[in-house]
Amino acid sequence: MRGRLCGVASRRSTNKSFTHQHSLTTVTPYAAPHHHTTFFTQSWASTRRASAAVGQIQFNSTLRPLTLQPRLYPQQQPLQQRNFCLPTTGQQSLLPQQEATEEDNMKKTATSTTDRLQKLRAILTTHNLDAYIVPTDDPHMSEYIAGRHKRREFISGFTGSSGTAVILTNPASGASGAALWTDGRYWLQTEHELDSNWVLMKDRLPTTLAIEAWLVSNLPSGGRVGLDATTTSASQAERYRKYFSDAGRGHVLVPDLVNLVDKVWEASGSIPAAPSGALMTHSIHFSGLHHLAKISAVRDHLKLKSADALVISALDEIMWLFNVRGSDIPYNPVALSYGLITDTVARFYVDSAKLTEEVRTHLGVEVDVLPYEQVFPDVKALAAENKRIWIDVRKSSEAVLQAAGNNLVKDPSPVELSKALKNPVELEGLRKCHLRDAVALISFLKWLEDRLKDGDTTLDEVSVSDKLEEFRSKQADFVSLSFDTIAGSGENGAIIHYKPEKATCSAVTQDKMFLVDSGGQYRDGTTDVTRTVHFGSPTAHEKRCFTRVLQGHIALATAVFPQGTTGSKLDVLARMHLWKDGLDYRHGTGHGVGAFLNVHEGPQGIGTRDPPNPTPLLPSMTITNEPGYYESGAFGIRIENVMAVKQVDTPHTFDGQLSFGFENHTFVPIQQSLIDTSLLSHEEKAYLNDYHKECREKVSPLIEDASVVAWIEKATQPIF
Repeated sequence: MRGRLCGVASRRSTNKSFTHQHSLTTVTPYAAPHHHTTFFTQSWASTRRASAAVGQIQFNSTLRPLTLQPRLYPQQQPLQQRNFCLPTTGQQSLLPQQEATEEDNMKKTATSTTDRLQKLRAILTTHNLDAYIVPTDDPHMSEYIAGRHKRREFISGFTGSSGTAVILTNPASGASGAALWTDGRYWLQTEHELDSNWVLMKDRLPTTLAIEAWLVSNLPSGGRVGLDATTTSASQAERYRKYFSDAGRGHVLVPDLVNLVDKVWEASGSIPAAPSGALMTHSIHFSGLHHLAKISAVRDHLKLKSADALVISALDEIMWLFNVRGSDIPYNPVALSYGLITDTVARFYVDSAKLTEEVRTHLGVEVDVLPYEQVFPDVKALAAENKRIWIDVRKSSEAVLQAAGNNLVKDPSPVELSKALKNPVELEGLRKCHLRDAVALISFLKWLEDRLKDGDTTLDEVSVSDKLEEFRSKQADFVSLSFDTIAGSGENGAIIHYKPEKATCSAVTQDKMFLVDSGGQYRDGTTDVTRTVHFGSPTAHEKRCFTRVLQGHIALATAVFPQGTTGSKLDVLARMHLWKDGLDYRHGTGHGVGAFLNVHEGPQGIGTRDPPNPTPLLPSMTITNEPGYYESGAFGIRIENVMAVKQVDTPHTFDGQLSFGFENHTFVPIQQSLIDTSLLSHEEKAYLNDYHKECREKVSPLIEDASVVAWIEKATQPIF
């Protein structure tokens, strides 16, 4: 995070501008923490809470809650004076209106895990382990993973995209001995997906112990904690080790290259096959930069770091670097692979069956294609020669770290930031695909309104999601959705990452709020957009909540900020109007978006994570703007656009700093019947009118159906 500079204001120089060539050599990578949005697995805030638990922690042999003690953060009190408590399954929420149980509103769909846990515990016993950690991650620390890697989902029954399961081998009598950590986006979901074997640990609440602290509290001295070294990040494994060491009770981390959950899964006969989709080229027409130029830039970074080799584990970085795309993970155009770059070789480790002749020709003789598993002996061989190996410990597994030895550079990959800084070709592709995507979403909203007003009672969350995909599939260069469509009617809209299923989904009706969060993968870009609508008569409360969310969305969209500003400093803009009514939301406000890559992209982000994301927002980065509000048992609201950071002109230049702002890429009308216009300022009304004018002017020429054009005209009329 860059500190505020002191100085005097001056007139802006007319020849100053932010420029960068789109290669890895021209922008210094920032040391970012975990992947943005995440919003994923073990949070750094939880790690801080874990450090507070060493000292006077009460060591239990059961899962009963400890007595709540007054608590300060680690920097506020000496280590030996820090206290913690174990949460109960019925922890009180910091926002009670968002935490009421949904049992009366949702059908239970929990999978029985009793037999699976019994078999896993028997295996743990034979391996002399007292506990086992099962993260969500695959070997590449991906947010979304292939079915073959959904081990945490198999063992727990929880289907959310973020969370970590921990199983005790010999739980105390009456205790479940199985706990699941996940963040606030998924708490309501766990209520109907976890069976009675599991305890929910509400991650990021101040009363919730981090995984390592919970293990120390619930295991005897000298307890052995197992995990799969290939699916645990090197940084997370190190945090576990450090905490166990600091606790001083002899707990030992036992990484293994064999996943013990797989033994249970394979015996069940239900384990999916490894993905085997073919690779495709991503031509310079879409990428804007040749892959050999990108490789050359990586080599420049190796020289700057005095490193001999860079090992790349993150799948989107590998795809971006080699200008290829895959199909191994649903909605994410990536292939399971590794990359290795030295000053003389470029290696792409991937199943050769996935390579077409077109891809081989594209890669050329300059890129060696080797078997996926060959990366480990190759990295070990470099380590044996005492080569200095660069790995990103946040995105590389503990297994990669072990192979790389001790002569290491442990910095963020130089590919991450360069991928986030879109070149002009990528930016233009993103603008174009968002306009085509707007045609699809607007056509869908018009269709949905017509069906509901015609009295159609057959619509449900799944059928309308399928219809939206049908509209998208008709657009040029459409490849797939960019994630499972979140279509929440009424109370289901309050489940932040809700996925409707045909057997349990709700009807979509005219008298309920309807939230739809969706996106597409196109050859020229990736989209992510959320709109909340009500085609009946919304209540005054619903309109007030919607308008507060809209005001936050506008405040962020119109922000102007000095260079060096991080997303965490802007997050308050999206929440301040909600706070006036005592409301808030439990997710980040913005994440980066890939260029025909992952819909969630770092290192940039806008949110309240602790510690804050230190990556400044830079021109040509993409970022979402998605404040929301979720009232359990009633409705959910979210308004989301994708934006790009751009340089803006200001009357003055303080200390020579440039100023940045945002450019909207998403152009879909915001429903005016949900707005309480009495809450809007003149400036907010002007912004909305200008935005709707852009929607009308940019999207209408692309639509052939005159009735849809008429719908846009009506939806974008100015408000006064």
